[in-house]
Amino acid sequence: MLSESDVLSTLMRRTPGWSLQQALYCDAGVFRVDLERIWYREWLFAIPACEIPRPGNYVVHEVGAYSVVIVRGSDGEIRAFHNTCRHRGSVLCRAKKGSNPRLVCPYHQWTYELDGRLLWARDMGPGFDPAQHGLKPVHCRDVSGLVYICLAEAAPPIDEFASEAAHYLAPHDLANSKVAHESTIVEHGNWKLVWENNRECYHCAGNHPSLCRTFPEDPRYIGSDNSGELSDIAAAHVARCEAAGAPSAYRISARGDWRFVRTPLLDKGESYTMDGKVAVTRPNSSIPFRDAGSLLKFSYPGCWNHFLSDHAIVFRVTPIGPMETEVSTKWLVHKDAVEGVDYDLTRLTEVWLATNDEDREVVENNQRGILSPAYEPGPYSPTHEGGNIQFVDWYATTLIRAITGGPATIAAE
Repeated sequence: MLSESDVLSTLMRRTPGWSLQQALYCDAGVFRVDLERIWYREWLFAIPACEIPRPGNYVVHEVGAYSVVIVRGSDGEIRAFHNTCRHRGSVLCRAKKGSNPRLVCPYHQWTYELDGRLLWARDMGPGFDPAQHGLKPVHCRDVSGLVYICLAEAAPPIDEFASEAAHYLAPHDLANSKVAHESTIVEHGNWKLVWENNRECYHCAGNHPSLCRTFPEDPRYIGSDNSGELSDIAAAHVARCEAAGAPSAYRISARGDWRFVRTPLLDKGESYTMDGKVAVTRPNSSIPFRDAGSLLKFSYPGCWNHFLSDHAIVFRVTPIGPMETEVSTKWLVHKDAVEGVDYDLTRLTEVWLATNDEDREVVENNQRGILSPAYEPGPYSPTHEGGNIQFVDWYATTLIRAITGGPATIAAE
């Protein structure tokens, strides 16, 4: 098992533009460092805010050793707390989601207000001060309808990302949406392999027949993650959407940890459906035409999202073990859209349910191959795998800086 210094040494010797060394995809020590230096420090997408629309609605999200309760308060604010009672540490909320007027510990019934204040604790003596035993808060931010949490004691800046999200997501009415369907699968592969698979469509033609009906394989439709250069078709699409009030231009952060761009679908496709037409006739966006393509957003390390003219799809990545990753997918439609009237659930979900399962198989095959003693890093395609290069650069730079506290300088092998 690699130590933190081993991880640092391995990263410093990597070859830029190539895949990572074997241990970085499967070693338990690397996984521990990834959790402590990235997952426990960065802002993580947790849930869409519309999943907990009323006071008392809550969702439990687990990241590594942490269990977090995300709850909407009586004042309408969404907050997050560590899911552990301040009495003797019992889990407060045992269900993955639910609704309660108060948060009550099942062990000794200590009772907390939805804002985390301790309201009642039986027979604790005259010197007991409830104000000193409220729930421990977790940093929480509603980013234009997407709830992000951060487990660090001091959270990194998020205002620039939140401002850009407000700009790009303005036409997509997530506040007045609902979760029409959710799917959770476990991929037996390292979380970085899940991301690498997502960041390229080099594999799409050979693996995703349903998705390829509408999603363009040409990387110029999305833009290089270094230059943002788009194909003429994609650039014209961006201009058309922006003229209609739908922000679409390629935008990536200086750190490379988030990106927005609106890309057209193939043959004036309207949505991710088998026939390319909209899946929901009551849209949750204000875009005046159906063929607005998809606003593609990622924010490392936890999510990628697709926002279409008729609905939105949010994907969440959560590492479980060195070679095990949970992928959660939720389809968001207008809150007043009626299943069977405004949308057919099978038609809405079939493309990405199939694609997710195909990606699971791809990632698991990738992981099994990397476990072979014969594996060694190989070069990424600069044409098709620019997203992989960008992701791996972000990962290495972020981890090196977190370990050393200084700039990331890669030594040539």
